[in-house]
Amino acid sequence: MEFQIRKQVLIPVNEIDLPGELILPKDAQGIVIFSHGSGSSRLSPRNRRVAEYLHSLKFGTLLFDLLTQEEDSVYENRFNIGFLTERLVAVTQWLEKQPDTQPFPLAYYGASTGVASALRAAARLPQIKAVVSRGGRPDLVMEALSFVKAPTLLIVGSWDEEVILLNQKALEQMRGIAQLVLVPGATHLFEEPGKLREVETLAGAWLQKYL
Repeated sequence: MEFQIRKQVLIPVNEIDLPGELILPKDAQGIVIFSHGSGSSRLSPRNRRVAEYLHSLKFGTLLFDLLTQEEDSVYENRFNIGFLTERLVAVTQWLEKQPDTQPFPLAYYGASTGVASALRAAARLPQIKAVVSRGGRPDLVMEALSFVKAPTLLIVGSWDEEVILLNQKALEQMRGIAQLVLVPGATHLFEEPGKLREVETLAGAWLQKYL
């Protein structure tokens, strides 16, 4: 596969730089910004695998660290959704200003608690065209869900019973296009054989439709 951009980046946010990886296939049709869950990073093997699949569909990706190493060492920061949302918004605005990426439509892909910051950011940024949630916690931002205009796909494992209930409650609050899909025989991390591939396929189809 040919790539127009494949590079490590440092994203300036206030007085710090957040490391990330920006990949843009040749003839890309949009860029997906990843919002990882608590205790994870841009190096998340599951997110990186999903990103590789999206490249095959001609989507660019930006994986980055929401927190510095020092910030991540403070446990409370990992669940400070307001703080993480501000980071995600700032990174999105940075990407929109880059000459090579400015023209492309944008979407969010969130995992676990990263979904909460992605949805709250999408509620603030009408330019976000789609949101995909994997095993997410949209219930953490119930007050923002009715303001999300971007078509949103909630993917949950069928054996992840508690998270299913939380996603069902969140879905009731959403006013835009939104869908909850259960992956049969999958637990929270989709570790069972072939289940992450199902997530990739669902995410790719949603993004092709709306991004």
